[in-house]
Amino acid sequence: MALFILICFFLVSSSLPLPYSAAAVETNDFQPEVYNPKLPPRALTSSKKFEGSSDLVHLRYHMGPVLSSPINIYIIWYGKWAQPQKLLIKDFLLSISASHRAAASPSVAEWWRTVSLYTDQTGANVSRSVLIAGEYADQRYSHGAQLTRLSIQQVIANAVRVAPFPVDHKNGIYLILTSEDVAVQDFCRAVCGFHYFTFPSMVGYTLPYAWVGNSGKQCPDVCAYPFAVPAYMTGGGPSALSPPNRDVGIDGMISVIGHELAELSSNPLVNAWYAGEDPTAPTEIGDLCEGLYGTGGGGGYIGQVMRDREGRTFNLNGRRKRKFLVQWIWNPTLKACAGPNALD
Repeated sequence: MALFILICFFLVSSSLPLPYSAAAVETNDFQPEVYNPKLPPRALTSSKKFEGSSDLVHLRYHMGPVLSSPINIYIIWYGKWAQPQKLLIKDFLLSISASHRAAASPSVAEWWRTVSLYTDQTGANVSRSVLIAGEYADQRYSHGAQLTRLSIQQVIANAVRVAPFPVDHKNGIYLILTSEDVAVQDFCRAVCGFHYFTFPSMVGYTLPYAWVGNSGKQCPDVCAYPFAVPAYMTGGGPSALSPPNRDVGIDGMISVIGHELAELSSNPLVNAWYAGEDPTAPTEIGDLCEGLYGTGGGGGYIGQVMRDREGRTFNLNGRRKRKFLVQWIWNPTLKACAGPNALD
């Protein structure tokens, strides 16, 4: 089985963020249409956006823990962040535990139910309770505007030391989000996000964490697909999808956040659920479905998603009338990629 990056495009998008109230999607009874965007050039289906091997074998459980207790997310906002951007990302995170009354189907909470199917050796499932337990704004770029994988751990150590963050090694995960002016090792070239765990020598504890960068200025054509297209495609190739919240960098970032949180929850110490025999290059539950967003996806199609009356594309509903486009996750019961917006 080969790993595909499946990127498709349909409508020209705008990268200008709206104020929080304006970015929320309409509240009337308009029914969004379903469509399947065009097949992209073959050259776009062989690149790699996330951590993980391209050699897919059978997904196996390696006897390690999953995040079965209520999950506390501690966010580190590294760099300069606009408040509407923060609110959009937090709405996505809080939508994971939202009730059906807070978000219409297909919802982010329904999408997370696939992640919650994964269990540890005691039979305990990944928790469906995901909370934002704390936030820290590192506005002074405590470790500069160029970070390595190791210095990201130092950013966590700094936040734990100076912020009211507990060292929550039982329920906590640490989410480092870098602003669009921060360069990170391998960002744009090999990855758009990754997850791992901190070294006691760096932080003092072993803590699961994930990093995701805002690619809005550095490489939207690499990490904000399908909301941006490379320059060489602008002469007649498929155009970009319109992002659901009109912010190419943040809307693209949210799908990466979903990808990494799903993998972090099912494989927090890189010894639980993954394919392959090398834990240093695992293929995880997000990697197996990279580029798939709806029914009919595969072979270059993202699948059937939805489009609102303003042409913005999405496949999930969130709290506060938000809409998101987030990739599907491997379902261990169906042994296939799945999402709540499936039409079959």
